[in-house]
Amino acid sequence: MGIARHGRLHSKPWATFAKVVASVAAVAVVSVLGIGGVAAASLISSAKPVIHLKGEQSVPDIAALKGGVNILIAASDTRSGQGNSWGTLDDSSGAGNNDVTMLLHLSADHTHAIVVSFPRDLMIPIPACGDNSAQDQAQFNSTLSEGGMSCVVSTVESLTGIKIPFAGLITFEGVVAMSNAVGGVQVCIGGDGIHDPDTSLNLDPGEVTLKGQDAAEFLRTRHGVGDGSDLSRISNQQVFLSSLVRTIMSDGTLTNPVKVWGLAKATVSNVQLSESLDNVTTLYQIAGALKGLNWNNIAFVQYPVVDDPDNDNRVIPDDASAQTLVDAIAHDQAVQITAGTGQGSVDASSGSTSSSSPSTSGGTSTSGSSKGSTSTPTSTPVQLSDNTHGQTAATQTCSNGAG
Repeated sequence: MGIARHGRLHSKPWATFAKVVASVAAVAVVSVLGIGGVAAASLISSAKPVIHLKGEQSVPDIAALKGGVNILIAASDTRSGQGNSWGTLDDSSGAGNNDVTMLLHLSADHTHAIVVSFPRDLMIPIPACGDNSAQDQAQFNSTLSEGGMSCVVSTVESLTGIKIPFAGLITFEGVVAMSNAVGGVQVCIGGDGIHDPDTSLNLDPGEVTLKGQDAAEFLRTRHGVGDGSDLSRISNQQVFLSSLVRTIMSDGTLTNPVKVWGLAKATVSNVQLSESLDNVTTLYQIAGALKGLNWNNIAFVQYPVVDDPDNDNRVIPDDASAQTLVDAIAHDQAVQITAGTGQGSVDASSGSTSSSSPSTSGGTSTSGSSKGSTSTPTSTPVQLSDNTHGQTAATQTCSNGAG
């Protein structure tokens, strides 16, 4: 089977807006670290109600939290409480679907991080969640509505074999608030530009700063990039995500108290955290490790999939490729992306899809990519398969505009 081109059904207008949350998983806690303990405690006290995870453990003392960290971040497409910009309550209310789900893994030695995006149309077994029985095969993005965030976590744990003690859930308005808090995100538009009537997005080739509604339209666009598939949209969104990480982790943001406070406020006011993560001490611990990461050592990858033989609009795991990725995470190894960025983006320097590595050889980097820790992963990076697309946070990429 070849590389999947799923998601060809006309997508709901809000369905992929919240995929920006990948970068939030990697850097939101950094902003909390930067504002100080008193401010962080004040913000945490105003956060949304916590999420209860199955078998959740108590939070250890600050000196006891060592080793790696796994955090699952999901974005809900719910219309409840989101205003009129993203559709009506008839479209999706209540818990909604987890149309975006990303796993952040921070290595035990805190030298590298991997953010894995799980396609919304992935058909996999779903464990028993609440009153719902286990299913042999179901669409992954139904797990949030089936049993809440705990069900999403249990499903990813079952799929990967990776224990996930921390989780967070975000909606559209929260992501808009975060992009606005940093003053917008600069992205590069390549190819023939993006002119997508489905999202009313018109961007000519060149550099553009996106925030608020414009950022949402950029993240929604599918027909405007690559081959028009949902997987192209994922790689296009990684152009935004990598730039957002660089923006938040740059000196210009972390040394600006107004931006740091605004980002932290936007984060805790709009992200529903698991009990294990709804704790100032825990946020400080994780943030301290993330803050020192070299941008070259933060990898955004897509969980590898192939076409579902029973439905062209769905995908199933590419078992061999997925096992290589999961084993690397389980054994705390850095990864090297050999498949390039995917059809939705191109390397800014060459105009073609690129390979990325969590080291100084990983693509074209910004001048600030060496900020933070200069340490590199101690083991030889694992080469991912030619069906595992992605890029590092340091890699300069452009949207592959389809015109």
